[in-house]
Amino acid sequence: MSTDIVKIKPRPDGLDKPYVGTIIKVMSQVNTALYRWTGGVLGSTWRVGSAFPWGIPVLLLTTIGRKSGQPRTLPLLFIEEDDNIIIVASKGGLPAEPLWYKNLVANPECDVQIMRRKMKAKRPSSPRCFARSRSWPPSRSTPRTTRTSWLRSSRRR
Repeated sequence: MSTDIVKIKPRPDGLDKPYVGTIIKVMSQVNTALYRWTGGVLGSTWRVGSAFPWGIPVLLLTTIGRKSGQPRTLPLLFIEEDDNIIIVASKGGLPAEPLWYKNLVANPECDVQIMRRKMKAKRPSSPRCFARSRSWPPSRSTPRTTRTSWLRSSRRR
């Protein structure tokens, strides 16, 4: 049994400000538009903080709104493992679950775009599939409210 002590940084005070959600929403819309317009040449890599200069890959996830029934598209960080696409529902560190996660729970069918590659995907029905990745092991520093979701793509590369 390990006795390692993990130091967790406190959440920045600014995340609780009322305008943070609006900023995230506007920036997501701009990123989505650039990603679609350029086929992922722009907007397909997140280069902020520790990810700079290498970047973390970004996909476009399109879900169906659980209340509106309308398609909702947004950029998300991901990892591919075999036929699985692994995404984390953290809403940028905010305390609430992101709406796209609630949409996937209500309707597991979704569309994914990675660069110019578009595919159908589905969230597995078993909650035990969440957080079972060799590529993205559960982190002790990850808040317990964070959900890890797998999407199983409908076709191979």
